Amino acid sequence: MNYPLPPGLRALRHRNFRLYFAGQGISMLGSWIQQVALSWLIYRVTGSAALLGVTAFCSLFPQLLVGPLAGAWIDKQDKRRWLIIVQSLLAVQAFILAAGTWSDAIGSAFIIAMAICLGVINSFDGPLRQSLIASFVDDREDLPNALALNAMLFNAGRFLGPPLAGLMLGLMSEAACFLFNGLSFIAVIIGLARMRVTAPPRASGSVGEVFRNGLTYAWQTMSVRKLIMVLVALNLTASAYTVLLPVFARDIFGGDATTLGWLWGAAGCGAFSSTIFLATRKSNAQILGGVCAGVLLSALALLGMGESIWFSMSMACMVVLGFGISVCNVGTLMLLQGSTAGEFRGRVVAFFTSTRFGFDALGGLLAGLLAVVLGPRLTMLAEGAVLLAC
Repeated sequence: MNYPLPPGLRALRHRNFRLYFAGQGISMLGSWIQQVALSWLIYRVTGSAALLGVTAFCSLFPQLLVGPLAGAWIDKQDKRRWLIIVQSLLAVQAFILAAGTWSDAIGSAFIIAMAICLGVINSFDGPLRQSLIASFVDDREDLPNALALNAMLFNAGRFLGPPLAGLMLGLMSEAACFLFNGLSFIAVIIGLARMRVTAPPRASGSVGEVFRNGLTYAWQTMSVRKLIMVLVALNLTASAYTVLLPVFARDIFGGDATTLGWLWGAAGCGAFSSTIFLATRKSNAQILGGVCAGVLLSALALLGMGESIWFSMSMACMVVLGFGISVCNVGTLMLLQGSTAGEFRGRVVAFFTSTRFGFDALGGLLAGLLAVVLGPRLTMLAEGAVLLAC
């Protein structure tokens, strides 16, 4: 680019990152549309909060088991080539889900199988994408901004995708949402194919040796260990709200898919705001302060959601919750990426994604089961109290 960019967008001056940014923006929108449509499909067909929790668990828990080993394997591979392959597999998963829904072949077993498939593929997708971002910017000083902008894409999709999903569900069907998501991955694949990028160095040795070296590095590096512990506490509690949103939308507020879309969109609005906040931070100390504030805000928002009797108040709580969770998760990733040596980056990012999504899966399963016994409001209050105590 030949014209100056605002400091908050400085990573876009790199051609490779611009290609990635454009493709990933379309893909993220599709992914959020599919997530909302799937949760609505499950609850519409079965009326089971427990199945919502089980499905969320199955789509995320493989990342806790497979993710760390995937990171060791990734550090030995041509990351860009494998990211293209993984994006293609994600498109196939979405097309199968669309075909199954259109042909009315869905059932609990089919949905759970698709969720497990998605979780296994994402165990490779997340570490591949995150560890490659450093290769998309030529100036290491722009890496934190590139990570913040990448998170902004995720949260922009989270903000725009759910209301769009509600509109599509009202006008078309869940299958159309899944089809749109499958087509959206083509944009990322085209962007990756057009890049001219120097491959990052590969780790040597067996996958087991590479994994053990990465684990030793993460455990012995105090800053990495503490940040991972924060992720465990946050995602075991606060991130579980996603499982309960369909219950709040239909049973508490008497709404439909559009109501669910607005609740998701409110959380996305807060999350999008957090990435703007992080993109303008100029030091690790400022990012770390945002992470600490994010934990506290998330706990207070959960408590507020549990006590809320008005839809407007719940919308406000979701904005705060989305901000708190995102600023903590994204800020943690920025701190980890900025302080990790290049040869360990794939493994450390894999530890981040496995903790982030694995404990999100455990939290979602727990929230779904608790909601059956306690109801959604008391479950939110319990989650908020635990996080506040932490």
